[in-house]
Amino acid sequence: MKFINKFLRNLAPYKVASHKVWEVSNQERKEILKLDWNEATIPPSPKVKERLKNLVEDESIFFLYPSTNNEEILQRLSMYVKLPVDNIQYFASSDSLHEYLVRMYITVGDPILILGPTYDHFRLTSQSQGAVVSFFNYNENFELDEKLFQSSINELNPSLVYICNPNNPSGNLISREFLVKIISKFPEIIFLVDEAYYEFSRESISNEVVNFPNLFVTRTFSKAFALANFRAGYLISDVNNIQQVSKIRNPKNFTTFAQEAVIGALSDIEYMEKYVSEVLETRDWFCNELIKLPFIERVFESKANFVLIRFISFDIKMLVYNQLNSKNIFVRNLLHSDMLVNTLRISIGNRMQMEKVLAEFNSIK
Repeated sequence: MKFINKFLRNLAPYKVASHKVWEVSNQERKEILKLDWNEATIPPSPKVKERLKNLVEDESIFFLYPSTNNEEILQRLSMYVKLPVDNIQYFASSDSLHEYLVRMYITVGDPILILGPTYDHFRLTSQSQGAVVSFFNYNENFELDEKLFQSSINELNPSLVYICNPNNPSGNLISREFLVKIISKFPEIIFLVDEAYYEFSRESISNEVVNFPNLFVTRTFSKAFALANFRAGYLISDVNNIQQVSKIRNPKNFTTFAQEAVIGALSDIEYMEKYVSEVLETRDWFCNELIKLPFIERVFESKANFVLIRFISFDIKMLVYNQLNSKNIFVRNLLHSDMLVNTLRISIGNRMQMEKVLAEFNSIK
């Protein structure tokens, strides 16, 4: 213990969900419905597979380091986000990107404010660097007291404010207008807006990076683009911020396989958008069916590819959770906040997949 970084000695870990999907055979994996990590539930565009098939025929890619500056990725991202290449940089996952941002901009003892309950990994990343993390929480219905939130920022004067938008695990969305208001009001504070679920909300603040040098927007290819296994994400920010973070970014960590997969996905935006539309339609149908069940207290309105469900009791929640597990349907049991004790978060797949989930809910007596 004495050799461990003092900031890590008593650090609460980020709790992962079941990963049974990797403990079984390929055939058994096909029988598992994994709805606990908000991954896509279908393969990515066929263009991804096509590029990877071509890639493995080139033997040189196995012993060479990957390209450290893939211009095609940057150009395609530029077209996708409608901003110049100079405002964009790609990374080996948004989690890795968050680690770089904390290393670059946060020092030991710096206060960080997280709007929560939310994705817990950023808390871990910040505390491991020696930052002092505080939370400003939504109310129990995941509604934000905007005036009180602003007062909290003013009082704490954090070095950085982390906002997941849409929020994970609730799926609620903070308005663009309010974000612009607070970002402009506190120009000396970094606002890190995690838009991991942007494709499902279809609302973004990314174009404001040209107006606010204190705004950092991060995104991932793990959700709508169905590339979770390739660990790919990107940063949108002021030109100077991109240049500074790129100084410590290790470009060799973004493999050639990941690069080709990203190019394939970005070359078929239509495929992604069709999948997103199916998820959104299925999500709304699924929520309308769930709320009819007597043991569900609330189904939170979601702007993402998942839904948060509050049950009438913890015992009922665990009954449902265990019933789904027994049928190889894995959902997220949320316990990292008192607000979430009676809740489950369920990723949304296609209609056929969610009909299978609903059938299990309806079988609960």
